[in-house]
Amino acid sequence: MTITASIQSAVPEITVEDRAARLTDAGNAWAERIDANRSNAHLNYAVEGIGAGSVATTVRAGKHSFVVDEPAVLAGDDIGSSPVEYALGALVGCQVVVYRLYAQQLGIPFDDIVIRAEADLDAARLFGADESVRAGFSEVRLDIEISGPETNERYDELREAVDAHCPVLDIFQNPTPVKTTVIRA
Repeated sequence: MTITASIQSAVPEITVEDRAARLTDAGNAWAERIDANRSNAHLNYAVEGIGAGSVATTVRAGKHSFVVDEPAVLAGDDIGSSPVEYALGALVGCQVVVYRLYAQQLGIPFDDIVIRAEADLDAARLFGADESVRAGFSEVRLDIEISGPETNERYDELREAVDAHCPVLDIFQNPTPVKTTVIRA
């Protein structure tokens, strides 16, 4: 498994035992909240993007911010990942979280996990050259690499649980209603 050192150094180190405790504690706390009042499970997320540069966007999400841009071939300055790369990154990130959560919950340990996402997009629709093709991805492929002591059957059981419970995978697999309002400033 290969993870670049620069990415790893930005993320705090945690022991397997501490991760297990955090996952168990979070799962128990959420179960209590939801049991006490089902509406406690309803979360709301909001981000704001402000156009910058050629086609870049500075995005604020809670206390975090990041830049979304395009490569030069798509009129960008290539100062950040593209919107579709962030979408794939969101899917990969959510998958890692849910793999860890359900591994802990189901007692299916693993040592390391690397998830790779690859997708195909036909830019003809984006540029108005072919309205018959989909504007978004035509296919997304996830490769999950897990190392650990369990059998392939147990890791298949884990994958099935993750597939059934991953919120971002659900967004990719199922239509989500989107309401758009344009407000003139």
